[in-house]
Amino acid sequence: MKKIVLMAMMIATGMSATAQDEIETTIAADLVSSYIWRGQDLGSAAIQPTLGVGYKGLSLTAWGSYGLVNTADTKEFDLTLAYTAGGFNIGITDYWFNVGLDPEARYFKYDAHGTNHVFEANIGYDFGFASLQWFTNFAGNDGVNKDGKRAYSSYAEVNVPFKLATVDWTATAGAVPFATDFYGTNGFAVTNLSLKATKDIKVTDSFSIPVFGQVVGNPCSQKAYLVFGFTLQP
Repeated sequence: MKKIVLMAMMIATGMSATAQDEIETTIAADLVSSYIWRGQDLGSAAIQPTLGVGYKGLSLTAWGSYGLVNTADTKEFDLTLAYTAGGFNIGITDYWFNVGLDPEARYFKYDAHGTNHVFEANIGYDFGFASLQWFTNFAGNDGVNKDGKRAYSSYAEVNVPFKLATVDWTATAGAVPFATDFYGTNGFAVTNLSLKATKDIKVTDSFSIPVFGQVVGNPCSQKAYLVFGFTLQP
């Protein structure tokens, strides 16, 4: 589950409260060396397409991830409805995975006790120098807590963008506040410490390719990852 919610917010934030009266469309695809989401390893090299539309701060975005090397890697298809006004943003995401409660991996199976969908709500604010986000699963194939009950699995994240040596950087710290097997935590745990660098590589006068590298550490699982990728966008 990569950052589909964060990507939708970035699209919506670009519109802001003073957005123009035209419908904006986003068509893009990331190619990544591995799929790391909120400090969790969800697979090896993957292509991750995005298709989105937005109007006056309201956006609807489809995002997916499909393994390029290992056929056993998670396949994912997400839909996010988001709204942004100034620095404030709110949204709902429907995550779907090919693995979950339904062994036949049916997309249109929404049975509460047999679906592969996870429904998540988020709220956040971008202060400019930093942004804060809170995410909570409220339905679908959520994790359970220590008592075996629905955990309403949550995740909080702070992102700090900065520029250094003509490169755009983002420092991220994310934590899971409560016990849930959805994130593999027994209580409060820091699960994501990352540093990402992005640089546009100019191909022609009118076309460039954003290339990024990211170091990710998960103190909770004691794992660390190095990710490389680039974005294709007309």
